[in-house]
Amino acid sequence: METTPAATPAPVTAAAPASRKQRDLLRFGFIILGLVLLNFIGQQFFFRLDLTEDKRYSMSPATEQLLEQMPEPVTVTVYLAGDFPPAFRRLSQATRETLDEMQVHAGTKLRYVFVDPSAATSEAERQKEYQRLIQKGLNPTNLGANENGKRVEKIIFPWATVTVGSREENVLLLRGNQAAPPDVRLNQSIEGLEYELASAIRRLEPGQRKLIGIVEGHGEPDNAQLYDLIATLQRDHNVYRIDLNKVTEQNMKSLSAVIVAKPERAYTEPEKYKLDKFITEGGRALFFVDAMRVNLDSANRGGMLSFPLDLNLTDLLFTYGARVNGDLILDINSGLIPLVTGMTGNKPNVEPMPWQFYPIVNGYSPHPIVRNLDAVYLKFVSTIDTVKAKGIRKTPLMYTSRYTRVLPAPVPINLNDARLPADPKLYTSGPKPVGYLLEGQFRSLFANRTKPGTSQFVPAQSPQAKPGKIVLVSDGDLVRNDVDPKTGRPVPLGFDRLATTRFANRELVQNAVDYLLDETGLISVRGKEITLRPLDKVKVNSEKSKWQLLNLGAPLALLAGFGLVRAWLRKRKYASFASE
Repeated sequence: METTPAATPAPVTAAAPASRKQRDLLRFGFIILGLVLLNFIGQQFFFRLDLTEDKRYSMSPATEQLLEQMPEPVTVTVYLAGDFPPAFRRLSQATRETLDEMQVHAGTKLRYVFVDPSAATSEAERQKEYQRLIQKGLNPTNLGANENGKRVEKIIFPWATVTVGSREENVLLLRGNQAAPPDVRLNQSIEGLEYELASAIRRLEPGQRKLIGIVEGHGEPDNAQLYDLIATLQRDHNVYRIDLNKVTEQNMKSLSAVIVAKPERAYTEPEKYKLDKFITEGGRALFFVDAMRVNLDSANRGGMLSFPLDLNLTDLLFTYGARVNGDLILDINSGLIPLVTGMTGNKPNVEPMPWQFYPIVNGYSPHPIVRNLDAVYLKFVSTIDTVKAKGIRKTPLMYTSRYTRVLPAPVPINLNDARLPADPKLYTSGPKPVGYLLEGQFRSLFANRTKPGTSQFVPAQSPQAKPGKIVLVSDGDLVRNDVDPKTGRPVPLGFDRLATTRFANRELVQNAVDYLLDETGLISVRGKEITLRPLDKVKVNSEKSKWQLLNLGAPLALLAGFGLVRAWLRKRKYASFASE
């Protein structure tokens, strides 16, 4: 019987381990090469992705262009460092993120630093630093917030300074509407960070200053009463007082904008023609006009009747698509006037009383001119209607409150009425628009007519016609600042000495001028919106322990589960070797 010899096993060689090692090294080399290649491509082709719904980490094209073309290095010093409550840390972190994003586009030309004004080693040094900042115009803010049901207050300096060479600009970071809750106001401030910082950089850059003319010759406020308006606009532009009777049509073309500020006497037809020609050929204009004549001296002596004020501008504005009505608005949301309420010895007692003819306007449209703007203080304001004007886009800017009453002319005015409480049953007219933005190709009032004072025929449309922009507000006092009767010094625009509050009149005018003259579109950044998603505070307090336990226990449970599964897999793997 023959037996078959068993097969001899093939000798084991070292080729298999060697080839596996080579394969691993080759794979590792490819990974390193891929990473180097990706890094090189990333340096050559820069890109960033903003996956947030509201694009909060994206710069506007106008801001990017401004940062990429900066001729000089810029240094930003932010005074928002320190131990803040969470709400304030959010503003500080948002400022840092905005500057980080700006640095991406500006490169090494933008540098920023955060400073803690409270970091001094002693109380004396801390107060000295506070005074230094206050002298620079950086006033502190005491803003409160609720944390875990407790009220927390912190003195902060919500400011930044932007420095270009020897020039410096202060930037207020905490803006928004003061009537809004603290968390909403902080969110509004975060929405405006990009615009506030970018506009400060733009103002410090050397560039061509535009010309703005403030019309005079019709009883307008003097330079002392327009001091704040002129000083504010002169930071960026050259501002002049112009007399339409003396300025030529050619000189009008050199102006970028014209401001009609609280005239009291009527415009002549030749003056109106120059305004019309300027606007229909692409000029920008701001009208702050009263519709009613009011004399407070007469109202204080026993009352008066207010009649329409004829400025001879009604037909001009009507052609452009708007009409300021001959009435006066009363609003329960109003300012104050001083009234004598009695005598102490031989001295009268003067108390501030609500005066419904002084509305405090706090309702705005979402337009960039007024978005997140604080309240504006008006005096003797009228309603505005829009009329049909082909090709003109009409945007309401601001409204009175829903507790509004409209009195048609003639309107009786007596300061003693302020002693009487306002009856809400009479204030049922609802919000009324008191400011409009008009945009488009304006039709000339003098089209197909002769030029005033001549026999020259005006065509239906000028060969030089261009689209223009107009801001119309039915209150001339919006741009007029008070003058301290004791010192003769101008009071800041919008400052109410009785309420010791400064309203946003200055900011409104500045935003309007920026919008009318801004060719880069930077003002559109004010329309940026970041959605506030607040937590349910009641639910947070009731379920706090459960979520804390989940946040602490869930990672530990996952780690333990992963360890058990891995141990089981290893045991199963090596048990199969033992069974063989």
